[in-house]
Amino acid sequence: MVQRRIPKIKDLAPLMQFKAPELNAKKRRLAAALTIADLRTIAKRRTPKAAFDYTEGAAEGEISLTRARQAFEDIQFNPSVLRDVSRVSTGWDVLGAPVSLPFGIAPTGFTRMMQTEGEVAGAGAAGAAGIPFSLSTMGTTAIEDVKKANPTGRNWFQLYMWKDRPRSMALVERAAASGFDTLLVTVDVPVAGARLRDKRNGFSIPPQLTAGTVVNAIPRPEWWINFLTTEPLAFASLDRWSGTVGELLDSMFDPTVTFDDLAWIRDQWPGKVVVKGVQSLGDAARLADMGVDGITLSNHGGRQLDRAPIPFHLLPDVSREFGKDMEIHLDTGIMSGADIVASVALGARFTLVGRAYLYGLMAGGREGVDRMIAILGEQIARTMRLLGVNALEELNPSHVTQLERLVPRAVSAAAVAVADAQR
Repeated sequence: MVQRRIPKIKDLAPLMQFKAPELNAKKRRLAAALTIADLRTIAKRRTPKAAFDYTEGAAEGEISLTRARQAFEDIQFNPSVLRDVSRVSTGWDVLGAPVSLPFGIAPTGFTRMMQTEGEVAGAGAAGAAGIPFSLSTMGTTAIEDVKKANPTGRNWFQLYMWKDRPRSMALVERAAASGFDTLLVTVDVPVAGARLRDKRNGFSIPPQLTAGTVVNAIPRPEWWINFLTTEPLAFASLDRWSGTVGELLDSMFDPTVTFDDLAWIRDQWPGKVVVKGVQSLGDAARLADMGVDGITLSNHGGRQLDRAPIPFHLLPDVSREFGKDMEIHLDTGIMSGADIVASVALGARFTLVGRAYLYGLMAGGREGVDRMIAILGEQIARTMRLLGVNALEELNPSHVTQLERLVPRAVSAAAVAVADAQR
């Protein structure tokens, strides 16, 4: 029978230690965010629908994005036990210079539309964390202002080749003059993808005030106050635009760009060149022969071709074939530090996060981006410890098993014969 007694004060004292309440609402909500999904929840609550959907959405049925995220869920980690993991190093060299973590901030367009601090918050947070920041051609902060926000850190410039080539190269020259060390040439945008959420929302630059947007803004006054009381939206690449996002993109993207154009661009740039948007072994082979410094396996976050190849599935083969010739980077679908560790284990030297960054930005500006980086960094270190490794260099394909969900259907002999006859 259980013997009961009256509890003594000295026994209760250790149980009655109350934490001082955090009075700052932003700090309180960000501290409560333990995952990128938590930041997304906060972001959705604080951001108008059109701006949030621009971040969240992908092309057409959004199948490419769904499959990319599913690929990271469909893995098995294979840990080693009884290893001393009291110390873990999460950094190494990327493109010839050190990074503190194996990920950086991806180039994102219209960023100040999501939250008024925009690229200044992203660049400042990246610099403080020791990771690269990428400015998009469609970014909403001038190249020179990004440099001011991240004066001693690594800044990369992402280039879309416009139909107006002199204008494109003028941006490249400004980035080089500002000390940006890497050019990300994005090659998967001959035309804009069909981003149906944006069309349905009438997403435009500047935002159009309709009855729907006014109603949607009522519970989000801080976003509108910030938007209306700060500098009007401007772009790194053009002063103003009045029209839909799709119209802007279609006016810019050049469907005539070829490998010859890429070679010409590479010759104009004094730093490292990484080609972003590679989706096949054949294209990776040709780029390796060209001597580019790196490639990013990416389907543009699922925002261009729907049902595109899954970058994470391409990674092992591309890394095995060409990892000694150039650096292999990866984006699309990354939502946790475990995703990043799995990518490194299968051969990625570096990864980029886009939506995760914007969720942090929308959740809390600069402090939200800091929190996003901290969450991913903590998850990376913890996953490495649980795998039994001390450094990124120790990660290898034996640590990850890619489980099969989407298995290509075998091609019939008749179909092969027809294809051979047409060559």
